[in-house]
Amino acid sequence: MRRRHRLTEEEKVAMKIATLVCDLRTDLEQVGVYYAQLAPLVAYNRLQVIAESAKAQKENVYDGTNQYTLF
Repeated sequence: MRRRHRLTEEEKVAMKIATLVCDLRTDLEQVGVYYAQLAPLVAYNRLQVIAESAKAQKENVYDGTNQYTLF
């Protein structure tokens, strides 16, 4: 019997954020306006940390080392 990987709380939150953001019917700019109006500054700053961490991770993954080369 194979054991399933148990998701951490961080993975669960990341999946929820990804699901919400991937809905193409949602106007993300309008969400940003409402978020700025409704969320406290701490929540805004923590969202910035998430975005910066995701950007750094994507840049590390796609830094060109995994690209096929002709020679």
